[in-house]
Amino acid sequence: MATEATIHSDLAVPPGEYLEEVIAELDMSKDELARRMRRPAAKLSAVFKGHKAITPDTALQLEKVVAVPAHIWLGLESDYRLTLARRQSQTEVGRLRAESKLTAAYCYNQLAKLGAVARTTKPLVKVAELQRFFGVASLTAIPEVRRYQAAFRMGATSRHRRSPEAVASWLRLGEVEARKLDCAAFDKKRLESSLPTLRAMTMQLPEVLEPALSSLLARAGVALIICPHFPGTRVHGATFWVGRDKAALMMTIRGGWADVFWFSLFHELGHILLHGRREVILENDDADPALKEREAEADQFAGESLIPPDDYLRFVASGGFSGAEIEAFAFKSNIDPGVVVGHLQHDGHLKREGQNELRTRYTWAANTEETPPAHESP
Repeated sequence: MATEATIHSDLAVPPGEYLEEVIAELDMSKDELARRMRRPAAKLSAVFKGHKAITPDTALQLEKVVAVPAHIWLGLESDYRLTLARRQSQTEVGRLRAESKLTAAYCYNQLAKLGAVARTTKPLVKVAELQRFFGVASLTAIPEVRRYQAAFRMGATSRHRRSPEAVASWLRLGEVEARKLDCAAFDKKRLESSLPTLRAMTMQLPEVLEPALSSLLARAGVALIICPHFPGTRVHGATFWVGRDKAALMMTIRGGWADVFWFSLFHELGHILLHGRREVILENDDADPALKEREAEADQFAGESLIPPDDYLRFVASGGFSGAEIEAFAFKSNIDPGVVVGHLQHDGHLKREGQNELRTRYTWAANTEETPPAHESP
């Protein structure tokens, strides 16, 4: 049995080059050809260079003027465009292969488990899925997108040892989810008036906490997104704006401690209330003095919003940090005792593990990685 092999040339030759040879043999100039065809010389010039395709109408005109059958011109044009497409396809495949090295850094497996990208083992499909997820033509464009520049700024600091790609993926997931949430238009006064209720929520049962917290913040124009921690992000929270009237507040439960979650939540609320709307603000983004000052302001806001500073100072001055005394102070302050313990540990009034029995942990439900956090004893 004989098998025919088709050989494809990688050389893309525009039909215009053959046309130049034909009119040269006919001792005809390009201008004369244009006049004979009653076509503008500029349009024919684009045909000669391969910038403009030879259409059936143009092919029929050439057949009359230079006596080369129309199907020859259309065949040359088809071969030229096919060669260009094949070359472009090969270039695209090569680029996708080069970018496939980035998919692990962008936490593809974590995103797939959450349903943000397709589950696949094919490297080129992973690249295409990440491009769709981020809304970019190339993964190499992500560091230049304004929304994710904070991630790459943080990744450049050796102190935090963060993966900028992982942080960018985490932020994008939050952005996608925030756009889905219905919220009232942002209302600063309403958010400020909600702070005492938010503080009291530290004592709520876990099964009602997340929906109640999300609902309260949504009424003030804040979209709360609680996402799993991605390896290499080393962040508890972030804030950014989705449109002009919706603030997005991203949280994770990295480490699990409930008091850390609440301090981080109020820290991010501090950014929303105290700082500008234009940029993404990541927790502990202190790469320069200005950002460090901003972080300190958010920390102070969180501490003073959770526990009134005068009450806290009087309690510290009393020196009584037994479990019963902490619980009594927490009850009077309408806040979970674990938050008080976290403050005392942070400020050095208790050892690192001191009174940890009063602290609680949040954890993701065991049956899925996409469910809201649950609550458990340490």
